[in-house]
Amino acid sequence: MSTRKVTPPMEQALVVSTVVEPAADPAIAVEPIATLDGAIPEIETELDVENRIENGTAIETRPANDSEDLKPVSRTTHGPHIDLNGADLYLNRELSYFQFNLRVLEQARDPKHPLLERLMFLLIFSSNLDEFYEIRISGLKKQMEFGRQRPGPDGKYPDEILKEIHQQVRVALQQQYRILNEDLFPSLAEKNIRFLYRHEWSKKLSLWVRDYFRDEVLPVISPLGLDPAHPFPRLVNKSLNFILSLEGKDAFGRDSGLAIVPAPRSLPRLIKVPASIIPKGDNFIFLSSIIHAHVGEFFPGMTVKECHQFRVTRNSDLEMSNVEVEDVASALQGELHLRRFGTAAKLEVGAACPQELTDFLLQRFNLTEEELFRLDGPVNMQRLMTLTSMVNRPDLCFPTFTPGTPLALEEGNCIFTAVTREDQLLMHPFQSFLPIIDWVRQAAKDPAVLSIKQTLYRTNESSELVEALSEAARNGKEVTVVIELRARFDEKENIQFASRLQEAGAVVVYGVMGYKTHAKMLLIVRREGGKLKRYAHLGTGNYHRKTSLVYTDYGLMTCDEVLCADVHKVFQQITGMGKRIIPDVMIHAPFRLKKSLIRMIQHERNLAAEGKPARIIAKMNSLTDPDIIRELYAASRVGVKIDLIIRGICCLKPGLANVSENIRVVSIIGRFLEHSRVFYFENNLQQVYCSSADWMERNLMHRIEVAFPIQRKKLANRILEELQMYLADRCQSWELQSDGRYVRLESNDNSTREPVQMRLLKQLATVRYSVG
Repeated sequence: MSTRKVTPPMEQALVVSTVVEPAADPAIAVEPIATLDGAIPEIETELDVENRIENGTAIETRPANDSEDLKPVSRTTHGPHIDLNGADLYLNRELSYFQFNLRVLEQARDPKHPLLERLMFLLIFSSNLDEFYEIRISGLKKQMEFGRQRPGPDGKYPDEILKEIHQQVRVALQQQYRILNEDLFPSLAEKNIRFLYRHEWSKKLSLWVRDYFRDEVLPVISPLGLDPAHPFPRLVNKSLNFILSLEGKDAFGRDSGLAIVPAPRSLPRLIKVPASIIPKGDNFIFLSSIIHAHVGEFFPGMTVKECHQFRVTRNSDLEMSNVEVEDVASALQGELHLRRFGTAAKLEVGAACPQELTDFLLQRFNLTEEELFRLDGPVNMQRLMTLTSMVNRPDLCFPTFTPGTPLALEEGNCIFTAVTREDQLLMHPFQSFLPIIDWVRQAAKDPAVLSIKQTLYRTNESSELVEALSEAARNGKEVTVVIELRARFDEKENIQFASRLQEAGAVVVYGVMGYKTHAKMLLIVRREGGKLKRYAHLGTGNYHRKTSLVYTDYGLMTCDEVLCADVHKVFQQITGMGKRIIPDVMIHAPFRLKKSLIRMIQHERNLAAEGKPARIIAKMNSLTDPDIIRELYAASRVGVKIDLIIRGICCLKPGLANVSENIRVVSIIGRFLEHSRVFYFENNLQQVYCSSADWMERNLMHRIEVAFPIQRKKLANRILEELQMYLADRCQSWELQSDGRYVRLESNDNSTREPVQMRLLKQLATVRYSVG
């Protein structure tokens, strides 16, 4: 039997806590999630469907016609009248995201994780925080700058949010560097991985560093003295720089007293000491330490009084007006350069930097003291990620694994034959992404294949898929690729991929202005037996082989005639022009997805109000849409049991009396990034949907997204079993409280199962443990 125990919090300001929960808490017990007879019904005939709809036991998600709106629903509720629009019922989006990043930071303290993986979590926290300031915080600042402050559903205004965020970030950064300096660095040193500061250098090492500086660093750095002829430079976003206070006059008689030394990105931030200098272990020196030690050589004859590292994070959100843009690719290329020099959002300096220098930098970047963060260590933390390629210590990493591959999809098998026999469902990274790449390669060479259509949102830099599609075009196939050029931080690569495909003869389109094409679809048309047959792949994640090894996602390979016809309709709508197209079984945004989700929630609510069993399970990255949240609240009030598995942002408050007592929200944080979107409605005709869309306003109303039903009984039941594994997890789960805190669920019961991600690895992949 487990006991409840509260561990010391990171800091009072960080509302992340950890408790040990009973293994079978009746308040959050997981019930079987199949239908009354224990399984999902088989595919029904049209008559079966009509009878179920007529009898009120199912809901049809596809509207009868284009003008149909939401149907009236029962307003029966339990408890007193409550305004479900009230600001006190909603959590702030930005603060909720930061809570997610704090859960990532907590992984760096978890002794159950291998040591190098704990360091990686620490660095991922830095990377996430940078992007948070580049996009979200910069957006709030822009609202204030243009006088467009508007409260969100939670009632908070941008200035309130920014003040609270800066306070929490300051405490979190202090904690991050304590973890690094007091825990990870000493623990790594015990494992013979050392980061050597200047006071630890031997005479032999100091001489080697001097030679390295003169041979590798000095020739490529251009120091910048500040005077009227040399104004403060435009410094690149997130670049490492040094501010110096100088004494004396130079050869021209200048004595401004200040200089900037920018470190080019071509220089590594972490330098490995040769074994000839220190034979034992892996030893590293920071570039910042080398520059600090020899910065005087940039200014001969002058005295360096102060030298401190700093870094500025800038607004990196690209903006392209839909007006007067004739060529999206050309317009985007122009914006990419400006991203490096956007408005400053955050300034980080070394902890010892004096106030006079920080005031000077704040003035130059037009930032306030609130936006200044003093760091007790390297200011460009995420550049330490190169460490993983510089040491060979599998004993300090997660066990390696080989993703599983269904027998029918093994290399050398005809994938068209396998998919014709039965739909194939892959769960990455536990199962391999290679069958999708192999399928496109087979299609490129297959003389029976006539056309291939595919969406690309993000893909890896040396994309095998792009090469396979190019080969298909060169082989005379009709290849159409919808490339989303505005996939954030992948814009440059996507422009390059578009050029490669066009050179090969493929038709490349950039989606629809004003709507990012986020749907993940592949459609292959093949001539078989004198007739044309369609095959499709639909996924919850990107066509990106590398991220498929670290992101959890579902991918369906099918030749179902109705579903494949729906995929064709959506492609037709994206690439062509015409009136709204209504698919038969697939639901797509921005047209019907939100309304259909609301309709399905309302159907569960109506049945619960009649005293019938009703349940909703949804797994996604983020939940922010206030309309969806209100419907979930209303459903909870009449007894619908709702389980939400939300990795990141959640603006819904669970556990509120008379509002969300029947809603549970958990976040799974572990080795793999939980990325799949899956929706289960117990009483819907199609109970299980997978999707590319989160329940966010941008996804439901401003992107091209798809939700596709899992129609085969075996595959739908499998997904439900896997959802149940996530809901039962007590090793990687954090449960959201009504006050916005996340409580970590653990158990000291020896019979407790392994973390859900490890269970899935053992079930679907081949795990290879490393021996220390």
